[in-house]
Amino acid sequence: MCTILAHLIRVRRITAGKGSPGVPVTPVGRMGNNGEVTRPASTRAARLDQVCAAAVEVARAGITEVDADDVGDHLQVVAEGDRLVTHYFECRLAGYRGWRWAVTVTRVPRSKTVTICETVLLPGPDALLAPGWLPWQERLKPGDLGPGDLLPTAPDDDRLVPGYLLSDDPAVEETAWELGLGRARVLSREGRIDTAQRWYEGDHGPAAAISTAAPAAARCGTCGFYLPLAGAMRQSFGACGNFYAPDDGRVVSADHGCGAHSETLIEAAETAVEELPTVYDDSAVEAMSVSRAPGSVEAAEPAEPYGHS
Repeated sequence: MCTILAHLIRVRRITAGKGSPGVPVTPVGRMGNNGEVTRPASTRAARLDQVCAAAVEVARAGITEVDADDVGDHLQVVAEGDRLVTHYFECRLAGYRGWRWAVTVTRVPRSKTVTICETVLLPGPDALLAPGWLPWQERLKPGDLGPGDLLPTAPDDDRLVPGYLLSDDPAVEETAWELGLGRARVLSREGRIDTAQRWYEGDHGPAAAISTAAPAAARCGTCGFYLPLAGAMRQSFGACGNFYAPDDGRVVSADHGCGAHSETLIEAAETAVEELPTVYDDSAVEAMSVSRAPGSVEAAEPAEPYGHS
């Protein structure tokens, strides 16, 4: 019995050490390799089929959308797959500079007959292309909105927030405390920052040509026609109420300026020059005799008075 048991133990140790044929044995207490066990897909490049590559005229004949004169020279041939080839031809259509006709041909195995799969006009590397498409929201510019036009606002516009939300603008919080009052949406903090930056850098800010040409003291913030805005914008912006100013009815920055400042008339009155009376120098007057030209009047006619003695 002891001999048989020892033999079984020996056989078990050998089996545990060598493992079954074709099956690796993982030692006790060690983690096996759990990495990828599948082989990567083949990345072999497609082989150019010589029969399809030689069918240049077959591919050219497949371009039936235009006249034969609109198809130019054969440019290149590209292998797309097994027995699948694309021929490229020059396009001579007006307005399609740099475009190419692409004709894909193929054949069945062990056949010499080439058939056409598809024909398409594609842009080449130097093709003249139209500008990239932009959504209408990104194509709009100031002044595009005319009478009768409607400009819908997106529900997720980050420039607006619901009117009942808390805001750092006191003018908004005056009506935000009670639901149902005020406007449905108001400018968010990001919306106010973008607006203020756009106004400040525009034609009604301090860098405008009319502002830089105005006197240094003629700033809108000190003008009597300046109407400050409400809320957080009050410190920096207001509306011009001067009928004669070029910015009348427009929002201007407090450091904007023009020549129609309310205090310009006072400064002009202090520097006005009084007009002096006209002075005549009698010593510079030269007396001249007046004579009549021969035959201008009748000899018997009395002389006319000259209005002075």
